[in-house]
Amino acid sequence: MPLPSIFQIRTALRQAIAAASAVLPRQTSVGIERRLRGYEESKKLARADGVVVSFGKSGRTWLTVLLSRYFAQKYGLLEGRIMDFDDFHRHNRLIPVIFFTHDNYIKDYLGSDRKFDIYGRSRIVLLIRDPRDTAVSQYFQWKHRMLDRKKLINAYPAEDNGVYDFVAGDAAGIPKTLDFLNAWARDIERFPTLLVVKYEDLRAATRDQLRRVLEFFGQSPTAAELDDCVAYASLDNMRRMERENAGRWTADARLRPGDANDPASFKVRRGKVGGWRDYMTDEEAIEVDRMVREGLSPIFGYN
Repeated sequence: MPLPSIFQIRTALRQAIAAASAVLPRQTSVGIERRLRGYEESKKLARADGVVVSFGKSGRTWLTVLLSRYFAQKYGLLEGRIMDFDDFHRHNRLIPVIFFTHDNYIKDYLGSDRKFDIYGRSRIVLLIRDPRDTAVSQYFQWKHRMLDRKKLINAYPAEDNGVYDFVAGDAAGIPKTLDFLNAWARDIERFPTLLVVKYEDLRAATRDQLRRVLEFFGQSPTAAELDDCVAYASLDNMRRMERENAGRWTADARLRPGDANDPASFKVRRGKVGGWRDYMTDEEAIEVDRMVREGLSPIFGYN
C-alpha cells in the first residue's frame, strides 16, 4: 500500500483543525473550515491535469465511476476502486490527475469567485444538469445522506418543510443552482480548454459522451473499453454495488446508502431526466419553471 500523499495528509490535518475549532463560536468555526477546504482545493487545482466541475447532484459520482472503470481496466488497477484525486496516478503515472470539485470553497481561500481567474489555466469538464432535477436530487441528498457538519458549513436549511420549499428556497434550491450556472456562463467564452457535458446527454448517449470526456483528457478509448465502462456504470450495476456496500464501513462512502432499508437514501436513486415533476403539484411546477426560465442564462439551453 502506498504511503499517504501530501493531499491526504492535508485533508487529515484539516479535519483535525476543524474538529478542534468546534469549541469556537459557530461563525468563526465555519469560516476556518471553509478556508481550510479552499486551501486544499487550490493546491489540488494547481496539481491537476484536468478538472471536473459540477454543482452537487449533477452526476459527478456516475462520471467518476465511468472514468475509474476505464483507467482501472486499462492500467491493471484493482477492480471496483473509485478514483480519488491522485491515487490512480500514484499507481501508474500514465493516468492523469483529475480534480473533481463542486466549486464550493476555493473562493473562501482565494477571496474571489471569478471563474476564469480561478480556473482559466485548467483543462475543465463542466458537468451540468437541469437545475430542477438537480435541486430535487439535492433535497434527497440533504434529507437522507448529508452530515450535520456539512449542512452547517454550507448553510443548508435546518428543518424539512418538504420538497417544494427546499427546491424553491434560496439556501440550497433553484436560486443557488442558478447562481452557480450563471457564474460559469458569464466566463464560459473566455476558457481556452473547457468541455461542457450535460447530464441529459450523458444519460441518452453514455458511450459517445464518455468518449468525448476521455479524449478531452488525452485518452484514446477503444469501442470495447467504452462498452465495458458503460455496462459497469449502468444504474442497475451501481445500485447493486451500493446494496452490497450497505453496512460495510470499509466501502467507499460515495457508493454506500444512508439507510439500506430506504431506497430514497441511496446515492444512486433514480437518474430520471425530468423526474423533478414527480414531486411537484401543477402549480408548484409552473413556479419552478418560471424561476428557471427567467433566472438562468440561456447559454445552457434549460430555459
